[in-house]
Amino acid sequence: QLQLVESGGGLVQPGGSLRLSCAASGFTLDYYAVGWFRQAPGKEREGVSCINRGGALTNYAVSVKGRFTTSRDNAKNTVYLQMNSLKPEDTAVYYCAAVRTYYGCSRRADEYDRWGQGTQVTVSS
Repeated sequence: QLQLVESGGGLVQPGGSLRLSCAASGFTLDYYAVGWFRQAPGKEREGVSCINRGGALTNYAVSVKGRFTTSRDNAKNTVYLQMNSLKPEDTAVYYCAAVRTYYGCSRRADEYDRWGQGTQVTVSS
């Protein structure tokens, strides 16, 4: 079965850190760009970051730039989202998504065709 599985979410205080993981099973992520998205209750899904297949190119939303870092370990078939200096407005369900592509990466949700089930991140004191 081809799937993406997110993990690492949880409850953290403002200013804290979390690292999310996105592990692929049933296929290799080597040929895929991966994006991270989030959706808070009552809000539209937001493209948080993306990373190209080789890992050399990343892109971030203005709201998280300088605080979040995405990376990948193709040997482990996993992509990560390191989140530092978390704020209450970062509270959302976080999803990873993948698309097979040779070129760059995108933070547009409609460009991805494989999605994980999501993991909840709650930032609260």
